[in-house]
Amino acid sequence: MRPAGRQRGACVIVGTRGASGRHASDESPAVELRGITKRFPGVVANRDVELTVRRGTVHAVVGENGAGKSTLMKILYGVQAPDEGTIAVDGTVRQLGSPSDAIAAGIGMVFQHFQLADNLTVLENVVLGAERRHGIGEAARTAIRELSAAYGLGVDPDALVATLGVGARQRVEILKVLFRGARIVILDEPTAVLVPQEVDELFDNLRGLKAEGLTVLFISHKLDEVLRVADAITVIRRGTTVAEVHPKEVSARELAELMVGSELPSPSTEESTVTDTPLLTVVDTSLDDPSGGRRLLEGIDLTVHAGEVVGIAGVEGNGQAELVEVVMGMREPTSGRILLGEQDVSSWPVRALREAGIGYVPEDRHRHGLLLEAPLWENVVLGHQTDPLYRTGPGGTLVDAAAARRETEQVVAQYDVRTPSIDVTAGSLSGGNQQKLILGREMRRSPRVLVAAHPTRGVDVGAQAAIWDHIKAARRAGLGVLLVSADLEELVGLSDTIRVILRGRLTGDFDPDTVTKEQLGAAMTGAAR
Repeated sequence: MRPAGRQRGACVIVGTRGASGRHASDESPAVELRGITKRFPGVVANRDVELTVRRGTVHAVVGENGAGKSTLMKILYGVQAPDEGTIAVDGTVRQLGSPSDAIAAGIGMVFQHFQLADNLTVLENVVLGAERRHGIGEAARTAIRELSAAYGLGVDPDALVATLGVGARQRVEILKVLFRGARIVILDEPTAVLVPQEVDELFDNLRGLKAEGLTVLFISHKLDEVLRVADAITVIRRGTTVAEVHPKEVSARELAELMVGSELPSPSTEESTVTDTPLLTVVDTSLDDPSGGRRLLEGIDLTVHAGEVVGIAGVEGNGQAELVEVVMGMREPTSGRILLGEQDVSSWPVRALREAGIGYVPEDRHRHGLLLEAPLWENVVLGHQTDPLYRTGPGGTLVDAAAARRETEQVVAQYDVRTPSIDVTAGSLSGGNQQKLILGREMRRSPRVLVAAHPTRGVDVGAQAAIWDHIKAARRAGLGVLLVSADLEELVGLSDTIRVILRGRLTGDFDPDTVTKEQLGAAMTGAAR
């Protein structure tokens, strides 16, 4: 393990090309960032960052949420301009003023939050802005199918994006980058929705990209995966490069401690808190596809007791999103019943369920969890507008802004939401801090049941541990949790029982104390059957 080299101020890296277009030195790094600094009002996102990425390698960048990783990658992709510093690509200094400049330089990026048009097909999304490469017809369709097959992405070019689950949407984003001929690929949390077998396939693909001379920047909070796939790892803490390490010379725990700047607490075991009191019961519930042709859910039976976490494992698109929507009143089941305690709430609207004590962490925090252009204190009220805490005026017809601001300060403090002010917009926070804001908003209302869909997706190891601790503490106090997650470590670490959902049916029950990730992965893909 060695500390990263430090240089103050901008350092210009000059590169030259010969008449053939080849670089003067084939040994020049694929990417070299020097002295990168980026300021926003009230915060310095990056401070004198140094990063050197060798060509034909997988280079991981890790750090806590809010450490500046996303800002740094957006600078490399031309979304934002640095206030100081230089960017060299293949030995030549580049002024990347837009994503078009980055694409022209051979850089592609798959964002954590997707950039897709729901009302277009996969083909239309992939070729949009790149029509000159293969046109918009059969040649493009053939190219997409070949790329999909070559990298095991399994995406139908004629599928409507609106019908795709989160995992399939991510694969479309990867196709977009490959379709444009990127030589340097930035992947932001690429394994967040994959089962172990799919992760193995992705890593095989990354090794294939390396063999072809391509370079991958791999952003992930799953440190075990980083150690498996990376050739080098750069650690960023609070906006500054603190170390570059070799994966064979560091453990996941040591890497995490570099990220947070201190030792992590030792893991602890807990006794079961499960009681005999049912809080949420789903009884023989089915859901038909409104467009006809198939059932999205079939005969779902499950119970969440007080003090229990029931985990739902499944490959994206197998009915877990629909199960959450049925439980939350966003869809009315075709048949069956949903009970909260002993009360049938099958036809209750979302607001009534929230008022009755169901907290909700949505799968997509941007689409369903936050108003990105609104300040934090308005987002803390979101979904709880009828709570007496926030009501004032004649008959409680107005929102008490002062009460909302006080509550937001409590959420920020208790859940370690890192922000310069509660008046900044939710969209200005990092993904992990957005997630902590949502969880704090829900948990501080003391729900009876928490429906949590991917509660730590896209958050760092420190934030993940904090979120787990909050859920465990609430479980000890009698909270019942329905946990949907693609993170098998999270399911095993939090759940009292794990149910597998496959093609809309619950097909298996597993004890998290004894099940392996490989067994879960096989059950999720149907291989176990």
